[in-house]
Amino acid sequence: MALLNRPAHRSVRVRRVSRETSPGGHVSRETSSSWPGLGMAVAGAFTAWCVHRLLPTVPMLTASVVLGIAVAHLPGMRTFVRGTARPGLSLAGRRLMRLGIVLLGLGLGLDQVLRLGWATVAMVVGVVAATFLGTLWLGRRLGLPGDQPLLIATGYSICGASAIGAVSEVSGSDEEDVASSVALVTLCGTLAIAVLPLFQGPLGLSDPAFGRWVGASVHDVGQVVATAQTAGPGALGEAVLVKLMRVALLAPLVAAVAFSVRARRRGVRTSSGRRPAPVPLFVAGFLAAAGLRATGVLPDVALEWAHTAQEALLAAALFGLGSAVHLPTLARTGGRAAVLGLGAWVVVAGVSYAGVLLTV
Repeated sequence: MALLNRPAHRSVRVRRVSRETSPGGHVSRETSSSWPGLGMAVAGAFTAWCVHRLLPTVPMLTASVVLGIAVAHLPGMRTFVRGTARPGLSLAGRRLMRLGIVLLGLGLGLDQVLRLGWATVAMVVGVVAATFLGTLWLGRRLGLPGDQPLLIATGYSICGASAIGAVSEVSGSDEEDVASSVALVTLCGTLAIAVLPLFQGPLGLSDPAFGRWVGASVHDVGQVVATAQTAGPGALGEAVLVKLMRVALLAPLVAAVAFSVRARRRGVRTSSGRRPAPVPLFVAGFLAAAGLRATGVLPDVALEWAHTAQEALLAAALFGLGSAVHLPTLARTGGRAAVLGLGAWVVVAGVSYAGVLLTV
């Protein structure tokens, strides 16, 4: 995939944060120095849960990112976050993200998704493709550094920060690129909660149609729920089902990126001595979890516990990613990133609106 090509000097990057390396260059084991950062990530996730309980309109995952950014810039915490806690925070942003994405598959009701009809499925696929390719193209034209165009395109088109984390695992993206992309996508998705309900009347959308529009255009699942609930339960149900369709496309998108990376690195091994996997294990786990959910063998209480665990894992991971955001660096590309965010927002909202009109 030519659109995914990156400069050669960045194409075989291997992150070594929070691991010890032997003299021969092989990764040996996770270090005990990860515990301070992991504990901090867990505390951040718990604080985000408290914020969500006090302010239900603020999604837990959004609060996690914001708290991570805020803590990393507190005068008394900056040295600790960038030093002692960095290995564990990076580990949380990587490993806990994978586990959370696997559990995300248990929330994917394939039978419910298919009941919406093939026209809606085709609409969602078209929205995702147009948003991903359009955002990726615009990001390259604007000259955003590193993998930011790829990651932002993924976040807008699929499911926000969770999708960014999934793609970054197979693209080998710099932690700074991941953190900056998560910050931008989270900001725009949060703004959607306040902005999109204002357009329901002017656009002439019924409650169910508004729900479909929200599900097809808003990034994070929590942001979809917060936005759609303003139009009632009918809109909320449609929004969640359409959103689940977009989540279902996470696996093929990650697999496509993985194959592209593998093709660029053909014959090249990572520092661990292994070639990049054609399909990451956590993607297979995501699909297996979705298949297990479709069998109907899991009781509702198990699904509820899995959802709670998923949110906790993703919240800790996003706190870790948020703590890697360096606002002065983000500000240097702020103008171009803002243009990309606005352009991507127009694309996903416009294409999804047209798709809703064609399928209602």
